[in-house]
Amino acid sequence: MKRILTISIISVIVFTGCYRDNEAELYPGNTVCDTNGVTYLATVAPILQGNGCVGCHSGASPSGNISLEIYNNVKTIALNGKLFGTINHTAGFSPMPKGGNKMSPCSINKIKAWIDAGALNN
Repeated sequence: MKRILTISIISVIVFTGCYRDNEAELYPGNTVCDTNGVTYLATVAPILQGNGCVGCHSGASPSGNISLEIYNNVKTIALNGKLFGTINHTAGFSPMPKGGNKMSPCSINKIKAWIDAGALNN
């Protein structure tokens, strides 16, 4: 009985110790962020939706009175610098999300590339 228990414990340690051993998670800096061909519909809107931005900044009473539901609203804050300043946690801007983690560097770079290209509705 003692031997079975010992083998079981060792097995659990071995299997859980290797659970997350994959290159993408161990070495996240090795991934390439492709900022070519960034568009509003295929890139920026899904990033804003996926990071919870639209969840807080939508509806009849959007947080901070800033709605991110439609392109024209996003374009306005993109071109005046507020969008990049807030997601990048730049000094002088209210960092978003409030009380949450900063977006991934790749997501921020993609949004910056879209803004630098003129924040087109594409």
